[in-house]
Amino acid sequence: MAEKIRVMYSEEEVSARIRELAEQINRDYEGKEIHIIGILRGGSYFMCELSKRITVPVTIDFMSASSYGMSTTSSGQVKIVKDLEESILGRHVIVVEDIIDTGRTLSHLLKMLAERGPASLKLCTLLDKPDRRVVEVKIDYNGYTIPDEFVVGYGLDYAQKYRNLPYIGVVEFEE
Repeated sequence: MAEKIRVMYSEEEVSARIRELAEQINRDYEGKEIHIIGILRGGSYFMCELSKRITVPVTIDFMSASSYGMSTTSSGQVKIVKDLEESILGRHVIVVEDIIDTGRTLSHLLKMLAERGPASLKLCTLLDKPDRRVVEVKIDYNGYTIPDEFVVGYGLDYAQKYRNLPYIGVVEFEE
């Protein structure tokens, strides 16, 4: 079965929306320094584009996590594959993710990060897919709310392919 990619948001639309998110963050954090935590792998594309447009002082770090458990039911356990390099104690932190769907992994990460004593902790996502939500997660900065479709591009992948697309596309399978 072959796949075809249908454009959901063009490169120009995504770029404009990221600029709007950065402008909102700039207003919210005027006079402060922020520490951005990019969630690997997919979140790195969005994080880089977002941080280039932020005008307040920015430092960055990365985390990687994976959920695991039985194939038919989620164990709810999250394994930290790569933890932060720096302390977030007393810092204004924004977690940057490519997409929020079930909310399980992000809910766990946000609770864990909150226990590390940041001055503030917010979540920024390029895409929100609320139809798949199992655990509620407060999203402070949201690029787009999308329907339950399989999307790729801007860091999102299908079998490790299509992350590098400069737009958000929907995977459609052809026979």
